Amino acid sequence: MKIGYIGLGNLGGHLAASLIRAGFSVVVHDRDPGLAARHRAMGAEVAESPADLAGRVEHVFTCLPSPAVSAAVLAQVLTAARPGMTWVENSTLGREDVLQLAGIAQGAGLRMLEAPVTGGVHLAARGEITVLAGGDADLLDLHRAALEAIGNRLFHMGPLGSAAVIKVITNMLAFIHLVADGEALMLAKRGGLDLKTAWEAIAASSGSSFVHETEGQLILNGSYDIAFTMDLALKDLGFAMGFGREFGVPLDLAGQTLQTFVRGRAAYGGGAQSTQIVKLLEDALGTDLRADGFPARLA
Repeated sequence: MKIGYIGLGNLGGHLAASLIRAGFSVVVHDRDPGLAARHRAMGAEVAESPADLAGRVEHVFTCLPSPAVSAAVLAQVLTAARPGMTWVENSTLGREDVLQLAGIAQGAGLRMLEAPVTGGVHLAARGEITVLAGGDADLLDLHRAALEAIGNRLFHMGPLGSAAVIKVITNMLAFIHLVADGEALMLAKRGGLDLKTAWEAIAASSGSSFVHETEGQLILNGSYDIAFTMDLALKDLGFAMGFGREFGVPLDLAGQTLQTFVRGRAAYGGGAQSTQIVKLLEDALGTDLRADGFPARLA
């Protein structure tokens, strides 16, 4: 199976690298040619465009920053798609985006499997991220080996659109937990506790979370370097609020968190690390949350 991978950013670059390490024949493309250098060094071919890539592979994987970019890339892929080719979308999209793009793809004879991933860039780098699949079971079976190379846990959520819903839910929870963790750490600091010991105590308690155990370390280091931006956080929180309206679920905490991220983007810019949302509280109180012994990036 020869796979094309389009989108080699913070996340997609690691997913493509996992496929190469697993022995798949891979052709890569990114609008930034420099991002393909390490994949070429690993043995991948490099395509000049999405259309060039589609003409050289059996199946196409993508990991892109927005529904608009996914739509633009799909349009180029369809100009050179071969009979029997399938599209696996690792991007985070809204359910309506998934269904709309799948309709466009299917109209041109291209079947789609949505497979967003969750767990963080550090787990993607290790091939240990979680994959959330939505689509036909036979298409999942076709790509199971590739998806299991990308991540060590794979969930089939149901038909197309199902994975979009659960992925947005997981990200919504992560952002709520991030804001809450900043408040908890600030309480510890202003309460006179040693922050390293406080972090360890929380991690060993009923109050712990995946976000505390991972992004909490980057907050205490001061790098905030989670490789995920304020703009992406706001995109995903926007999807969550849309689902709340569609399904008739009041999302009070998610709504408050979205407004906090709006303030964070205004203060630090859309390209700032999403973990920097905690800096709003640090700046407001003139109190930093630094402690020794924590990494600048997650291993």
